[in-house]
Amino acid sequence: MGSERTDEKYYDEQDRRNTQRMREVLDTLPRFCRQFFRGIESTTQARTRLAYAYDLRVFFEFLHARNPALAKKPITEWPLDVLDQVGRVDIEEYLEYISLYDNREGRVTTNKAQGKKRKMSALRSMYNYFFKSEMIQTNPPSLVDMPKLHEKEIVRLEADEVAILLDQVEDGTKLTKGQSRFHEKTKLRDVALITLLLGTGIRVSECVGLDFDDIDFKNNGLRIHRKGGYDTVIYFGDEVEAALRDYLTERRDIVAQPGHEQAIFLSLQNRRITVRSVENLVKKYARNVTTLKKITPHKLRSTFGTNLYNETGDIYLVADVLGHKDVNTTRKHYAATNDYNRRMAARAVHLRTD
Repeated sequence: MGSERTDEKYYDEQDRRNTQRMREVLDTLPRFCRQFFRGIESTTQARTRLAYAYDLRVFFEFLHARNPALAKKPITEWPLDVLDQVGRVDIEEYLEYISLYDNREGRVTTNKAQGKKRKMSALRSMYNYFFKSEMIQTNPPSLVDMPKLHEKEIVRLEADEVAILLDQVEDGTKLTKGQSRFHEKTKLRDVALITLLLGTGIRVSECVGLDFDDIDFKNNGLRIHRKGGYDTVIYFGDEVEAALRDYLTERRDIVAQPGHEQAIFLSLQNRRITVRSVENLVKKYARNVTTLKKITPHKLRSTFGTNLYNETGDIYLVADVLGHKDVNTTRKHYAATNDYNRRMAARAVHLRTD
């Protein structure tokens, strides 16, 4: 239904779809949850609220299955004081439960530290809202420590790997026979996509949402809709410009499906390409570059951030270009670069010569 609206930007369409899904999920939650989601609407995106709703549903279904008193009444009919019936032990048992459980589709779902932390964030947000509003008396999630995340090494491509990747996209020499059949049809698109991701560090969701009127070749500027819900302009260099111009020459001759006429990047079905499709095409080409690194669009973003920091040494510039709200997020991600440079400096100094 939404794909027929030609005047709608990609991110507006995504927000609308998420809002529709949100209403469906709300119909399975206690009524008081509606007040919570209205309360956080001005400070969160539709996608975030939807993720919270899914996570809270898992929590309420856990209580419904494990608590004999609550099992007597449908979840949708639970009053707000149910939250005061939950104790610290219940939260700890819930964290243990989500390590491994059967979801609504009957499939086994697992959560490690990252998944548990996300679900706890949803729970804490809801409890904090009602506790600060003085509508409940207790706040058990605040008594339970958040799952500890282990620091992960940032995966990025080295300079030679970037060159090999781009060569692979252009040549397609190591693709399977099935993949090679489509390579000539998608080569210019794929080169433009991957060059753009490597040359600007934009998120894959920002990339697939690009329309024709978002590109300004006069200033080599690109208008993108950031994760935080705002528009900004970033700039690209000559290599990105050349790849985009080559692809757009081909793209302008393609008749897109109704509702997708303004999209820059199209699928083989002539519809706006999806995030999943971009993830798959990056994986397809990257597996022929390195088997030791799991390369995703986000790793291309990390590669750009590392290169920009190495060239400028300006962590604030990197944070701004990547769209990080907090520079400490950027500093945390690229601290390894500082350590690498310090190690290089140590090896560069020779105290004795042969």
